[in-house]
Amino acid sequence: MALEHAILVSLLEKPGSGYELARRFERSIGYFWTATHQQIYRVLGRMESDGMLAVRTVPQQGRPDKKEYSVAAPGRAALARWLHEPIEPESLRHDLAVKIRGAAFEDPASLIGEVERHQQAHRDRLARYLAGELRDFTGPGAPAPLDAGQELQHVVLRGGIAQERMTIAWLDDVLATLHRLGRTAPPPVNG
Repeated sequence: MALEHAILVSLLEKPGSGYELARRFERSIGYFWTATHQQIYRVLGRMESDGMLAVRTVPQQGRPDKKEYSVAAPGRAALARWLHEPIEPESLRHDLAVKIRGAAFEDPASLIGEVERHQQAHRDRLARYLAGELRDFTGPGAPAPLDAGQELQHVVLRGGIAQERMTIAWLDDVLATLHRLGRTAPPPVNG
């Protein structure tokens, strides 16, 4: 997926400025597709030049005017084409998994701190996902019933929640294994 597609989806959900779009990436879409503010602004400029986005100047008091982006017809058409293209299932490329396998040639317990760091990062992400779910979909201030767009946003978030829970459970298993092997492992093979 190109950043352009993530931007198109976000702007179809709600038009906004480059700054607002970057904030949305940090809050929601960024959980699944990351981009720096600079990347977003660069791609917005290119998409505007290509006619995929419409831009409206919004005057502001005491600050420079801001550009508010929305999706133009060519942008909608590009997204529609992409939605109908098949994509390859994601491959699992996981540096930590390779490190864990490599621990067989070193002291397995030496990875405990690194695995704990990863586990905390996943716990933190799960907490953010759950807070977002409560805020946007299941809490007292959430709209009821959800519209189709909100239902699809929620199902993606539920996938992220399930993924984080699975990863935390796997890292629990990894830690238990590293602790057990750290006590029983023979000295590392050198040479």
